[in-house]
Amino acid sequence: MEQQTKGKDYVWMRRAFVLLFFDVISIMASYMAALLLRFDLIFSNIPRGYLTGYIWSMPYWVTISIVVFYGMRLYHSIWMFAGIDEAKRIVQSYMILLVFYGVGIFAMDLRMPRSYFLVGYVFSIMCTVGLRFGYRLLRSYLRSTRSSVEAATDRVMIIGAGQAGKTLILEMQNSRHIKTKVCCVIDDNPNKKRRLLEGVPIVGNRYDIEEMVQEYGITRIVYAIPAASADDRKAILNICKQTGCKMQTVPGIYQLLNEEVSVSRLRDVEITDLLGRAQVKVNNSEILQTLRDKVILVTGGGGSIGSELCRQIAASSPKMLIIFDIYENNAYTIQQELKRLYPDMKLITLIGSVRNTRRIDSVIEMYRPDIVFHAAAHKHVPLMEDSPNEAIKNNVEGTYKTALAAAKHGVKKFVLISTDKAVNPTNIMGASKRLCEMIIQMMDRHSDTDFVAVRFGNVLGSNGSVIPLFKKQIAEGGPVTVTDKRMIRYFMTIPEAVSLILQASYYAHGGEIFVLDMGEPVKIDDMARNLIRLSGYVPDEDIKIVYTGLRPGEKLYEELLMDEEGITETENELIFIGKPIQMDDDDFMKKLKLLDEASRGESDRIKEIVAEIVPTYHPDLEQ
Repeated sequence: MEQQTKGKDYVWMRRAFVLLFFDVISIMASYMAALLLRFDLIFSNIPRGYLTGYIWSMPYWVTISIVVFYGMRLYHSIWMFAGIDEAKRIVQSYMILLVFYGVGIFAMDLRMPRSYFLVGYVFSIMCTVGLRFGYRLLRSYLRSTRSSVEAATDRVMIIGAGQAGKTLILEMQNSRHIKTKVCCVIDDNPNKKRRLLEGVPIVGNRYDIEEMVQEYGITRIVYAIPAASADDRKAILNICKQTGCKMQTVPGIYQLLNEEVSVSRLRDVEITDLLGRAQVKVNNSEILQTLRDKVILVTGGGGSIGSELCRQIAASSPKMLIIFDIYENNAYTIQQELKRLYPDMKLITLIGSVRNTRRIDSVIEMYRPDIVFHAAAHKHVPLMEDSPNEAIKNNVEGTYKTALAAAKHGVKKFVLISTDKAVNPTNIMGASKRLCEMIIQMMDRHSDTDFVAVRFGNVLGSNGSVIPLFKKQIAEGGPVTVTDKRMIRYFMTIPEAVSLILQASYYAHGGEIFVLDMGEPVKIDDMARNLIRLSGYVPDEDIKIVYTGLRPGEKLYEELLMDEEGITETENELIFIGKPIQMDDDDFMKKLKLLDEASRGESDRIKEIVAEIVPTYHPDLEQ
């Protein structure tokens, strides 16, 4: 590392001395040219006294100029990227030099033609600017010449004539390692049309994209408007995906604020970019206040939601984080990731099942967590339809046993991760999660622990979700299987959902069911077609779509609230509170005990028993 640093310092010093040498030559040449110009470009006409004055003044002019240039860091810039900042520093340098030149004229009592000082000063400025910006212009010219000779296979269209677009164009133009040609720019501002951005023409608005792709032979489109609204982003990217070009995007507005927009940070456009949802906003200070210096237990900590919970909790400086999971491979993966990222955090990783009363009780008794996030659950709808007793054992009894241990050992908050499938469920998985919510609300009425649930829809990219399945089917050449053309679902990214879960835990006072605003629902068929296009194929031509029909327990649409729950707003416009439903706790406990016995006895009537406890559950008992 030290040798690399020394090598970089040597390269900088060598380039700085080369530029300094040319500065010396240009300053001397500028004032000699001014003298020659005064005497009609005939050297013999210059009086000897003026030549003596020139020779006498040059050491001062040169020395003071180099000192000022160095002080203004004109030898520190990367001149292949010279821009407005460098030009400003050159102007500032010459304003400072004007003072020193005046002092020098009077101190040395120079008697020279007035034009010598004025013209020499102007010529010197021109040379300083020319030396620095000429290098960039020459590189740009040579690159454009080379690009025109070479077959440009990667022809780029930039969407957005703002700062992000400008930064990307500059990097693509100046990098010797990127074999691309930026051909045109698209921007919806009509005042920018037919103008140039770093020499690249702005050729129209979003409605001209498909035409310009054909006209310029575009192979790649880069979306560079990080501050655009979700609706605009979705609309423009939906137009772009019709072109068949490879699509990339800058990550987000925070990258621009941190000056991190670069070609290396571009990523491919993903299905999440086409959902048309605004970025979820959370109050990080509230989350930090909830989690900092706390002992926190995450059950199911190796799963999709559980592992992201662990990541965001770890970033909030907890006193201790306990990962609890039955699957050792998942637990090991997130354990190693967090150890690498947060080596100083106290991290405990334990293997066990929430169905094991003694195991979960001993864990909570030993570590005394302040907060428990209960993410352990069976969640696959069709699989649970075929194994309904396992859904009850793991989801219902596992939640009850974990909640009992939390209340017994003084846990301050218990947060259940629930699902929109718990609302008017048509499948045993959803009904089991509704039972979990009922357990949480019952427990809250009988303990000092604040028991709450957070209910949301599907998360993109989670284990068993539709996106990984579609990607696998596309990679295999199809067909892509969609259950029903009319099916719609709510979607949110895993990090978004988890950040809202954490903020909801801040609002928790006990008994609430927090409901996350999932935005507009999305047609699964549209999602499949978009994913096929993003993969560079044409739906129904290159990749077939096959409709397989609803699976057991599935609905065409999901709901987030039951009619009787009502809704209350929170400070976060994306988090709402469903009103607790009144019920007879004693009667519920008796039924829960019978349900436990039935599930352990592998009853074939388990769905009927669940339907008696959850009146909104309407199973198809003929299945």
